Parts: sequence; C-alpha cells; structure tokens
Amino acid sequence: MRTFNKLKKVAMMPYPKNTNEEAKANKARKPKPPPSFVSRFTTTFSSMARKPLLKQTLATLFLFFVLYAIFNAFFHPTDSSAFDAAATFSSASSVLLSAGTTKSLYVKVFLYDLPRRFTSGVIHHHTLARGSGGVGGSASRATPDDVADALKYPGHQHMAEWYLFADLSRAESERAGSGSPVVRVADPEEADLFFVPFFSSLSLIVNPVRPPGSNSGLEKPVYSDEENQEALVEWLEKQEYWKRNNGRDHVIVASDPNAMYRVIDRVRNAVLLVSDFGRLRPDQGSLVKDVVVPYSHRIRTYPGDVGVEDRKTLLFFMGNRYRKEGGKIRDLLFQILENEKDVIIKHGAQSRESRRAASHGMHTSKFCLHPAGDTPSACRLFDAIVSLCIPVIVSDNIELPFEDTIDYRKIAVFVETSSAIKPGHLLSKLRAVTPDRVLEYQKKLKEVKRYFEYEEPDGAINEIWRQVSKKLPLIKLMINREKRLFGKEVECSCVCTNQTAVIRTL
Repeated sequence: MRTFNKLKKVAMMPYPKNTNEEAKANKARKPKPPPSFVSRFTTTFSSMARKPLLKQTLATLFLFFVLYAIFNAFFHPTDSSAFDAAATFSSASSVLLSAGTTKSLYVKVFLYDLPRRFTSGVIHHHTLARGSGGVGGSASRATPDDVADALKYPGHQHMAEWYLFADLSRAESERAGSGSPVVRVADPEEADLFFVPFFSSLSLIVNPVRPPGSNSGLEKPVYSDEENQEALVEWLEKQEYWKRNNGRDHVIVASDPNAMYRVIDRVRNAVLLVSDFGRLRPDQGSLVKDVVVPYSHRIRTYPGDVGVEDRKTLLFFMGNRYRKEGGKIRDLLFQILENEKDVIIKHGAQSRESRRAASHGMHTSKFCLHPAGDTPSACRLFDAIVSLCIPVIVSDNIELPFEDTIDYRKIAVFVETSSAIKPGHLLSKLRAVTPDRVLEYQKKLKEVKRYFEYEEPDGAINEIWRQVSKKLPLIKLMINREKRLFGKEVECSCVCTNQTAVIRTL
C-alpha cells in the first residue's frame, strides 16, 4: 500500500520541461502586430456570424452606410455651383414668409404713394394725346380715376418702370416664393430703400413727335414732361425720408436715355435705373452707384429650339440708317453690307408692320447686327437675345445689364468699330463661325434669355431687384460718411463715378 501511494505522488508531480524545448518555444513567440482595418473588419464580421440574425442585419446595414458615406465624401464632393441659387432662394423665401418669421433676410422697400399726376395721370395724358379710348372707350371720357382702375400702361421699349411698380403693388402673399430678394414694407421707418414710381420714360413720350412744318407744332401741348419732372423733385424734397439722407437710399427709374434730363442733377444721389450712361456725366451716373436695366423687347420671343436649318440668313438688321453721334457708324455699315449675299439690312422706323418684319428676320437669321445709335445701347440687342439670334455688337462704349451674372462673350460677338468698317472684315469673321459654334451660342442664349423677359416669374424684375440690393452697402457707407462730415453733402466721385480707375500722369 505504501508503495502504491508513493507511485501516485510521483505521477501527480508536474513534468519538468526540457530547457532546450522551452527556449525554442520562447524564440518562436514574437510580438504580434496590431490588427489591420481589413483584419478588424473581418474579425468583426466573423464574430457577427455567431450573433442572432437581427443583430447581424442591423450591424451590416450600419457598416454599409458608414462605408457609403466615406466613399461619397472622398470621391463625390458636393459642388455648390450645381445648385440653382434662384430656386434655393425662392423656396427659402417661401418658407420664411409662410412661417411668419423675420424679414431681416430681405432688403425692405417702401413704395411711395405718389400723387396721381406722376403715375396714372401720365398714362391718362398719353392716351389723350393719341386720341385713343384705351381705357373704357373714348379718350374724351377717360379720366385719371378710370386709368387708375385699369392702368393699361402702353407698350414701349422702356417698360421697366411699369413692371417694377406692378411688382411692388402686388400683395406680399403673391410675391412670397417668387424668388425676389426684396420685400415691400408699409412702415417707412423699417425701409432700407424707397422706390419712387414716377413713369419718367412714358412721361417723355406723352406728346407725339410732330412732323416738321405741322401747324399743331405751334400749339403749346397740354402736357409738359419738364413741368412734371420739376414738380416731382419739389414733392420729393419736401419728404422727410428724402431729406434724411439726401435721397441716397431712393430708387428712381430713368431708363430712357433722356428721362429726367431736366432735374438729373437734383436726383443724382439716388440709385438710378438706366439703359446706359450715354447721356449722363460721370458725376451723375455710374456702374458703381446705379443699375443698368434691359430694354423691353418689342418683338415676339422665338418659340422654337436651337438650330441652324431654319436660319438661312447670315446677318440681319432693321432700323434707322441715319443716327447722330456714335450712331453715324450705321450709314457706313449700310454702305458696306447692303449688297452682300445672305445679308438683310433695311432702313425702318418703329411700327407694328416693322416689328412683324423684324420678328421674321431675326427668327430666320443666325446673327443680328447691333450697331450704336444715338446712345450706345438700343432695344434691338434684347430683341435679338429673345430671338436666339446671336448679337453682333458694334458699339465700343456699351454697358450691359447684369454683367456680373452673364458673360456676354458666350452669347454675342463683339467687333470694334474701327475693324467693323473695314470692307470684308465683319462678314469674313461671321462666316468663319462653324455651325457647331452657332449652336453653342444659341444654347447659351436660351439659358439666359429669362433675364430679359419682364413677364418671366424669375426674370428681369427679380434680377433688377438683386442688382439694386447689392447697392445697399455702398448706400450705407455714403450715408454714414456724410453724417461723419457734419451732415455736409459730399461728392462721391472717388467711389461713384466711371472715372474711379483713371490714372492721371502729371
């Protein structure tokens, strides 16, 4: 029995390892490297296989989502330029207004309630001067009150004043969601800007031009545009909010180059909406202070798509051959082009028949000529744009609307005056443009033509308001600067004129 117990103790003793084997084992054991992302992912995924099915599914979806997000962040970064800014602003404005939240994101505009002589009265006199019963029948029975009820503003090429007034006159609930950057306020104390709705361009043409030698030319006209200009400024200068900042925060439409000519020096502090600066001195108007607005096109918008098959004419022009000042180039161009093949160049004045002919000509031509007139710009340019007829601009001093938004080199051909009057130069330049290049021009024209449509929901009117809104920082700068100088009215030639970048040598 004792022998058995001794054997049992020996059997239960730990077996001593061979020292050589132990050294080999220690040598074989190397420190393991940290697991890689792939091995961790594999281990995790393999361990998931031992978990219940629901947990596996949820974990798989989570991992898939994380990997998808990482992939998109690195390989498909968001391109902010891909968003339509106007559409985004439109939807945002709709939400803000419908929620009744603050209007601080908008430029707040106060619409003056002018005496009727400056608004409906101008329409009334225009109707009387032409002897037409445009409102409610006979003109002799049409009164300013009748016109105020219907306000049938007559069509002409400077209608920005009407469309801006009509836009602000709409109920704010109708304007909400339109994409407009401005909101109308009823309290002038809340306003950033003050809109003066004088129909200055229509006022200028109330009295029809009388032919030379006409007996009626000896009669004094019933309506006087000059008197109305003077009366408007006298009315404005009595207004508290005009006097407060010397009119700097007021907006006045003077889109006809001759509009407001009599009183322009008295309103030059205001933001002027003009078609160009051809008749303004540098201290009266500039790109920095004012806004260039498009003419109202007078021909039908082209209803078709891009293409060259139905545009057989190379170059088209229809308008007055003889003009003053920079427009003298027209006669030279007539002499060079009038006998050329596949070119139509005609002398014509404004009339319904002329507009029909011009519509047909522009809709069937690849290029439309735009030479300077009495001033650098003309309605013809905007007729060409909505016709998808590539404008050929021969006007060295032209200023164009919305040029911070539109690159006109992509939609028009520019030719210097000195080159255009060289025989053969203009046509050889146009004939070198390939059909594919013509299509590129047309596609760009189609993209931007909404900016020149006054009745487009997010067209010319919204863009004009955007341009006006951008003037607000300068307006505030000039107002604060003037107050700092003890209320003295100061010249802003250093920042407000077209001579800002002129370098003078002594």
